Amino acid sequence: MPDFTSSSAKSPKLLDQVHAAIRKLHYSRKTEKAYKNWIKRFIFFHNKRHPAEMGEHEISAFLSYLAVKEKSAASTQNQALCAIVFLYQHVLHKELGEMKNIYWAKKPKRLPIVLTQNEVFTLLDQFTGVPRLMAEVIYGAGLRLNECLTLRVQDLDFEYKQITVRAAKGNKDRITMLPQSIVEPFKNQIRKVKNLHQIDLKNGFGTVALPYAFAKKHPGAATEFCWQWVFPAPNISTDPESGIRRRHHQGEWAWQRALRTARLKSGITKRIGAHTLRHSFATHLLEAGYDIRTIQELLGHTDLNTTMIYTHVLNKGGKGIDSPLDKR
Repeated sequence: MPDFTSSSAKSPKLLDQVHAAIRKLHYSRKTEKAYKNWIKRFIFFHNKRHPAEMGEHEISAFLSYLAVKEKSAASTQNQALCAIVFLYQHVLHKELGEMKNIYWAKKPKRLPIVLTQNEVFTLLDQFTGVPRLMAEVIYGAGLRLNECLTLRVQDLDFEYKQITVRAAKGNKDRITMLPQSIVEPFKNQIRKVKNLHQIDLKNGFGTVALPYAFAKKHPGAATEFCWQWVFPAPNISTDPESGIRRRHHQGEWAWQRALRTARLKSGITKRIGAHTLRHSFATHLLEAGYDIRTIQELLGHTDLNTTMIYTHVLNKGGKGIDSPLDKR
């Protein structure tokens, strides 16, 4: 049976090795949590056999089980595959051959939900305070929710009116616009963050979690203002990994709750999530005539086909076509 928890320096446990490999490659903590969960599920599915004793056949059986028995979505099945491949390549250093006889879940062809500009502005008007600023930058710059939450002070460039999104999906950096209409609200937010940071320093706190490699080289940077979160949490908490008491960035749940309240107040009946605002950002830029490759760069899509989904959104619903009913 494989060991999961920490152990002696001689033989690190399996998940400790996974942790070290993920930190070395600078993957996000969210990815680490997901990968560890899939690796444990894979092991328990095969009655706690060590992965080193298994291979393509066992992986195929597990992935097929997810699709057939659990009715998992294609994206879920793919994430499980990525986690297991990561384990074999970066931890066990074992090459995998061709995995045959996998039952692949079918990826549904669904168009993203998009709001009209009037609906977006109606929705934004229902937000107040910091949640409103977060909603405006998610829509105005096409950010994912987690990209918004993890913005640091140094990521905002008021002179060039641009935002640097660091270590985004796929561990890539990109640059997107900083809307002129929220420059002043952001400057005001930065002033509040600076005051809060000074108070934390006086109280013996004021450090912030740094990217893994950078933290090892420059541990003193943790107290520098430029590294502080733009949207800090309201309370000091204990970092579960380091044990250090400090201020983290705001969590997803608080903003999601504000979004739900705003949606109910707006009267909009469409199903709305944080990604709806990002979808709307891309669609509205296309409607305004901007180049698809420019939008691809702003969104951080590796594959142009991912961005092309928004051209399908524009072409659906009979836009520009008269219904025969209207001929009456």
